[in-house]
Amino acid sequence: MGHREMQLYFKYSMLYAPCHLKNVRAEMQDDFKSGFVSIIGAPNVGKSTLLNRLIGEKIAIISPKPQTTRNRILAVKTTPKYQMVFLDTPGIHQARGKLNLAMVRTALATLSTVDLILFLLEAQSPGNQSNQTVLEALQSVDTQSLLVVNKIDLVPEISLSPVIDKFESLHKFKGSVCISALHGLGIDDLLAKIVSLLPTGPAYYPEDTLTDLPERFFCAEIIREKILNLTSEEIPYAVAVTVNSFKEDEQKNLIRIQADIHVERPSQKGIIIGKGGAMLREIGKQARLDMEKFLGARVFLELWVRIQKKWRKDPRALKEFGYQ
Repeated sequence: MGHREMQLYFKYSMLYAPCHLKNVRAEMQDDFKSGFVSIIGAPNVGKSTLLNRLIGEKIAIISPKPQTTRNRILAVKTTPKYQMVFLDTPGIHQARGKLNLAMVRTALATLSTVDLILFLLEAQSPGNQSNQTVLEALQSVDTQSLLVVNKIDLVPEISLSPVIDKFESLHKFKGSVCISALHGLGIDDLLAKIVSLLPTGPAYYPEDTLTDLPERFFCAEIIREKILNLTSEEIPYAVAVTVNSFKEDEQKNLIRIQADIHVERPSQKGIIIGKGGAMLREIGKQARLDMEKFLGARVFLELWVRIQKKWRKDPRALKEFGYQ
């Protein structure tokens, strides 16, 4: 089943959920486990990298810049023994500005509605001030949580125990797991621990469901990822992307996509376009190649850069761009 068919199937299954879910696994084992798992942590600790590693597909965009993830991203992992519904969230931090506040609210909203929380922190910088904000958020809910120490490939093994001991003294975790999401270290141990903490129950989604988000969302995120990786300073944070047109030509196996890149000032527009349009062409080229892999079809991508002054402070613009 392709991505477009998957979305139609997902919408159909949720419309008729009470009837359909009874038949998702007619021969489901009594010990089948399922549940929702939220991945939280400070900005840039590797939450999206971990999500992609757990799912085995690139669902969330990746960038070395903090606050890359702006939305709640749902991804489903199903095996004959369990179904895990993961929620990747924006980094929790002391937010300033309407956009950052909306991002933190998005992350916090998942904590009381899931079966398990993965608190992800970096092995090399456990003293990050944002970790205290995350701990305070954990203590405000009754949801069970698991401590996950990431990027263990960057520190000596002897330094991990003091980090674990410190955080386990600050909150009652259901255990701890040390991993490297980038290199796949400890992922099997993490999955086994998650399974042990999930309740028994039915699958929430058809077993071939990967996500609940439409293709337009992922195309916009792919464009934003290229801008994050190709530009610097404030440009990545002043950019929003909207997909205005998504037209399929099945006979030609071609999808025509038109998207707008929104910035706040004329100088930012100039940087995104680049000299002679070079930067915009490179953004479009890299985005188009990734879209073709994701969609399984040829893509004709048209990009426009538009100025929307102070959109990060405008509640109406935030809602229009999908951040509220």
